[in-house]
Amino acid sequence: METTINTLTVKNNTWTNLLAIADRQTDNKTTWYLFSLIFQGVLFLPIPAALMYYYHASIIVLPVTFGLFLANIIAGMGGSGIRIVLGLFIFTVMINLTMLAFYIF
Repeated sequence: METTINTLTVKNNTWTNLLAIADRQTDNKTTWYLFSLIFQGVLFLPIPAALMYYYHASIIVLPVTFGLFLANIIAGMGGSGIRIVLGLFIFTVMINLTMLAFYIF
């Protein structure tokens, strides 16, 4: 007698792997939260001043950068999961690097 087992096919293996990596970091959530705050505080919070002074950027870079920093603080202190903390950190990095590229190049 042959038994057929229905299998679930995963369409996006890369996305599943990224989520698995994020889920393995659950024990290190506080470390990732502190790393993201220090990383952004040192590298990204000075960006608005430099862009506005040297490259005559619009004032919108200030609330965007500071808003993303505050969003990371709220997400980390508010008890969000590791996927949210890491996802918001990566999103913040991408937005800030995009602003840098837009005004410098």
